[in-house]
Amino acid sequence: MSMNDEYKTKDLGEASALISKSAKLLRLEQESNFYWFIFRDKDFCEPISNSYWSDELNVSAKAYSDAMRSLKDRLFARR
Repeated sequence: MSMNDEYKTKDLGEASALISKSAKLLRLEQESNFYWFIFRDKDFCEPISNSYWSDELNVSAKAYSDAMRSLKDRLFARR
């Protein structure tokens, strides 16, 4: 998989939305004092991200909450 096929965000809310819509999180990358969330399949992730930022994305509240909790656990485990 090339880097062009990956989607990156540093926003926890956006990353949670992507996961709740079944985007595949590949890894976290640290840069200075924050982390990038790296996802597979940029073409899949970009429309979800656009819908998230335009406040048009519908997701299950439980799926979003579970994704947020899981990402926070991963972030705090790295400290």
